[in-house]
Amino acid sequence: MVVASKEPFPAVRKCDASRRGDHTVVSDLDGTLLRSRSAFPYYALVAFEAGGVPRLALLLLLAPLAGLLYHAVSESAGVRVLVFAATAGARVADIESAARAVLPRFYADDVHPDAWRVFSACGRRWVVTATPRVMAEPFLRDHLGADAVAGTELATWRGRATGMVDSRRGVLVGERKAEALREMVGDGDAPEVGLGDRRSDYAFMSLCKEAYLVPREPVSAVGADKLRKPVVFHDGRLVQRPTPLAALVAVVWFPIGFLLACVRVAAGSLVPMPWQYHVYRALGVRVVVRGAPPPRPKHAEGRTGALFACSHRTLLDPVFISVALGRPVSVVTYSLSRLSEFLSPIRTVRLTRDRATDAAAIRRLLAGCDLAVCPEGTTCREPFLLRFSSLFAELSDDIVPVATECRMSMFHGTTARGWKGMDPFYLFMNPRPQYTVTFLDRLPAELTCGGGGRSSHEVANHVQRLIASALSFECTGFTRKDKYQALAGNDGVVRPNKGT
Repeated sequence: MVVASKEPFPAVRKCDASRRGDHTVVSDLDGTLLRSRSAFPYYALVAFEAGGVPRLALLLLLAPLAGLLYHAVSESAGVRVLVFAATAGARVADIESAARAVLPRFYADDVHPDAWRVFSACGRRWVVTATPRVMAEPFLRDHLGADAVAGTELATWRGRATGMVDSRRGVLVGERKAEALREMVGDGDAPEVGLGDRRSDYAFMSLCKEAYLVPREPVSAVGADKLRKPVVFHDGRLVQRPTPLAALVAVVWFPIGFLLACVRVAAGSLVPMPWQYHVYRALGVRVVVRGAPPPRPKHAEGRTGALFACSHRTLLDPVFISVALGRPVSVVTYSLSRLSEFLSPIRTVRLTRDRATDAAAIRRLLAGCDLAVCPEGTTCREPFLLRFSSLFAELSDDIVPVATECRMSMFHGTTARGWKGMDPFYLFMNPRPQYTVTFLDRLPAELTCGGGGRSSHEVANHVQRLIASALSFECTGFTRKDKYQALAGNDGVVRPNKGT
């Protein structure tokens, strides 16, 4: 008869998390703070963001070797293969950028509830992990409130990762985690609580006054609102968590999807607007129109065009508003690539971010045609609306709020860090993207600046609330600058080159 060996530590569910405000907790990451024991999806995200499809394909090719070494030789050997495939030759700045802007959203969807209950209850929170520190630290500090993070350090040369790990510490597994914890403790007292999930964690857990194991049981992830800070902004092109199967599908589909995207983009540029709804439908792009699209206005002396104030999900919001209307509307934009401008089936006018100059340009456009504006000033992927600029409310009383939604299954059609010229192509690379355009009621005259004497800020906030209600989104005070500072480390302003 085989007798199952008893674990040396109790399960984390038995840990009393009350009165832990002055305690220190030390936790592993994969399989402990995170539900998933496999770090492959996070290496895949870094690989794709730092090196595109070729690097992701390389990671897939080497993943079986990494798994074999992990289980047959050592955890350290398996981790070294993943590190090499995901980072060799990549710029350290690109890895750091992906860690700051892409990984947090996927990490946040994977937080283990029992481990988080204990981790969040303690006053000092430390993490020791085999994951490269540069990948895990931004999420752990910003969203889980970690005070210190010890992880595997990448070897670098002239600003690029060599694909190796720093030889001074090696991969943080087993006794190396214990050594890292001793360095963190120094001459202080031993941490009160240790959290781990596998035998290689026992070394550092034994240094703690109490230690608990996170069992391998399926559990639901912690809700985003329970984290120290929710993920409002995130970047990256991949929509789905790149498990090995999902990553393989993305690699195989990519060339097919790009050809399909070229056909869809060409159709949008060449086909007359009244026919585009049916052409897109034939090409697998579903356009859902809700509400009552305003009819084409009759030309009359002194009449200005309608102003469509819409939520901003992708660059193509105004295009699909035009498709829903069956007629082109003009659009004003702050930053648009030359390629997107060339391919656009509707008129685009660049704004300067000088309020007086932009107001004059918008008035000229409204004098001759309908106009679409995105008062948020930039896109947001999460179910939030950014703060609405009030400029549009000052320039027209004929305001039609429009709620736009876009469903993508494989690739995001927006970026804060990459080349925006590829945004339409990535959107149309999805097998069956769906755009929903909901026309809300035209704003009553008494709720406008001219007809009701409202301030432009009151009107803008009211329109924001109407669109948020239609989409079941949350209104925020975040701005374009907040987004770009969080994702790209700049203010989001595209400055033209001198002499052009």
